[in-house]
Amino acid sequence: MARYEERLRRLVLHDERCIQSMPGIHLSDNDAAGLDPKIQALVRLGGMVAMGTASVSYHWEAEAALDAGATAEEVVGTLIAVAPISGLPRVVSATPEVALAIGYDIDQAFQTFTGD
Repeated sequence: MARYEERLRRLVLHDERCIQSMPGIHLSDNDAAGLDPKIQALVRLGGMVAMGTASVSYHWEAEAALDAGATAEEVVGTLIAVAPISGLPRVVSATPEVALAIGYDIDQAFQTFTGD
């Protein structure tokens, strides 16, 4: 496999080591923003939703927020808080990946949904 193919594959998978090996990109540099890791992860998640990023990035950042101590309610609250800025379509498209990251499989839930 060519080097560029490997790098493309790693970028799509949001491979942290690959991304951080690129000049100027440090995913865990919490000191630069002056925020605690939980708040920084939630802010990044909101920014990703506003930008309409790749679905794997939503999953990655939601997991980072949980790992930093955020609750599922705070992660969902971030989606709701950013909706007036980003627009509802962006929030809706991010929701399935964010839900999976916090342990809720929406597709499975709809399969068993009875409409009550």
